[in-house]
Amino acid sequence: VSNFGVACQKTEPWSATYSPPSFKSCLQRETQKKGEGTVIAMAACSNSEADISNLFKPIYLKEVPHLSHYVPNLQTRPNPLDHNPYFNTRHLRDHGFYLTHSDLVLRHIESDPSPLPRFAYHRAGPRKLIYFDPSLVRVGIVTCGGLCPGLNTVIRELVMGLWHLYGVRHIMGITAGYRGFYSSEPLPLNPKLVHHWHNVGGTLLQTSRGGFHLNDIVDAIQNHAFNQVYIIGGDGTMRGAVKIFEEIRRRKLEVAVVGIPKTVDNDVGIIDKSFGFQTAVEMAQQAISAAHVEAESAVNGIGLVKLMGRSTGHIALHATLSSRNVDCCLIPEIDFYLEGKGGLFDFLDQRLKENGHAVIVVAEGAGQDIIPRTDSQKEERDESGNLVFLDVGAWLKSELNNWWARDHPHELFTVKYIDPTYMIRAVHANASDNLYCTLLAHSAIHGVMAGYTGFVTGPINGNYAYIPLEDVAQANNPVDTKDHKWSWVRSVTNQPDFVRR
Repeated sequence: VSNFGVACQKTEPWSATYSPPSFKSCLQRETQKKGEGTVIAMAACSNSEADISNLFKPIYLKEVPHLSHYVPNLQTRPNPLDHNPYFNTRHLRDHGFYLTHSDLVLRHIESDPSPLPRFAYHRAGPRKLIYFDPSLVRVGIVTCGGLCPGLNTVIRELVMGLWHLYGVRHIMGITAGYRGFYSSEPLPLNPKLVHHWHNVGGTLLQTSRGGFHLNDIVDAIQNHAFNQVYIIGGDGTMRGAVKIFEEIRRRKLEVAVVGIPKTVDNDVGIIDKSFGFQTAVEMAQQAISAAHVEAESAVNGIGLVKLMGRSTGHIALHATLSSRNVDCCLIPEIDFYLEGKGGLFDFLDQRLKENGHAVIVVAEGAGQDIIPRTDSQKEERDESGNLVFLDVGAWLKSELNNWWARDHPHELFTVKYIDPTYMIRAVHANASDNLYCTLLAHSAIHGVMAGYTGFVTGPINGNYAYIPLEDVAQANNPVDTKDHKWSWVRSVTNQPDFVRR
């Protein structure tokens, strides 16, 4: 076991002894096939006063689908990185340049008292043998769903990595999302064309919602002779990618499918964070700063900022912690109410008396259950099948004005409402996200060239891993309002918990 608790590397046979100086322990391992994959059974014996046996409960390896599982007689070949002038693979070979099937990343690195199983994933990176002849590789790259900082960076780095690392020359961009597979001709991509794309927001391949017709898409993949498909999108896109992979596997096509999770809301589960999120938080702070100036410059002024976050409040939470000028943060994971003791109006009344101004940050998915809806609005959905949300910012502004006019007639009051949604998601990625997007793209390329398919790549506890597509499509990433981070938000804002007593 190397880097115990962060990433582990299996040697043959499974055997190791771990003896920290503070206690005596013995690890007994055996591998066997279980429903979740390979199980590494761990048992601990301790003579210390503290019970640390929970550290060594079983860890299950999440196996990633491989082309060899359903395509017979696949040929392998040496990785062309051996001859790449920029990689001294022979010198680095003894230092782990090429990863093996035994290089793993642990999902949980902390002592978790819950009875839930613990998982490990295959570590992302180049393999010594590859399953594709680069001269025969035909790549399709598609972006789906809404915009997100870093989309163009991912596309650029996929092209650059395929072209320069593996010598792939047939790379196509699918325009207009999933429907582009069957409704338009793909766009040829090369390093010269995409050279500047990381400096541009949005997606130069264009995108759309909906248009997912499984058989038409897979038929188009066959007709274009794509044998590698890179799908960039959010949770809905990943669910579509699962279906594409399953249909390709059913047809026994020699086509590898990889998902690169994209969501500005950071609501993708399992991975540490989604690309574009850090840029979004940075941009959100500018809106909060403007709202603070407006509120502070008025008598009884309130600055109201609506940020992205349909089902999770990560942007609102992190922007609040980063700004420190926010008096109240409202997110989808918490219920709040307006009237009565401990409600939003009661809190704002006290804050305005104390400071003369206040700043409210609200995620777009917050308060949707208390906004009045017509019957038709209750059923309205977008092209992706998501329930259409009402504008919580505009509703809250109206309610604030009504409250003040009722309870404080003839007193000055103003609400400045700022909605920077499209400004936040349309910018190009910052330096941190650009680097992240590069690592995502290269990790995906290495995995596909090694024959893996039906997977997503992303960082887990700082180490890039390959995760089964289906796992990511089913996972979510809500804000845990019971952990220290939400407590930190409340300590910064001093806002109520909105629990009626």
